[in-house]
Amino acid sequence: MTITDILDQAKSLSPKERKELALLLIDSLDTPPETKPDEPQKHWGKNLLHLLDELGPIELDHPEIEDSVEWVKQIRKEQHQKRLAD
Repeated sequence: MTITDILDQAKSLSPKERKELALLLIDSLDTPPETKPDEPQKHWGKNLLHLLDELGPIELDHPEIEDSVEWVKQIRKEQHQKRLAD
């Protein structure tokens, strides 16, 4: 949408609405833009990969268990035993 298109739409407003729009536009000059146009925003996936690289490798309990259901059962069993011991 171009500025001319926006102006054409604004002309269809009532005088009161146009004044309100003008005030809103002027007030918006006081707030900085959310993103700078010369700095392209990184894709969220790249940000996630960067974060994972910073965290480093994650140590898993029982890496020998390949089945996720069995792994969860083992972890829950250990947690249950630990609670009984406490």
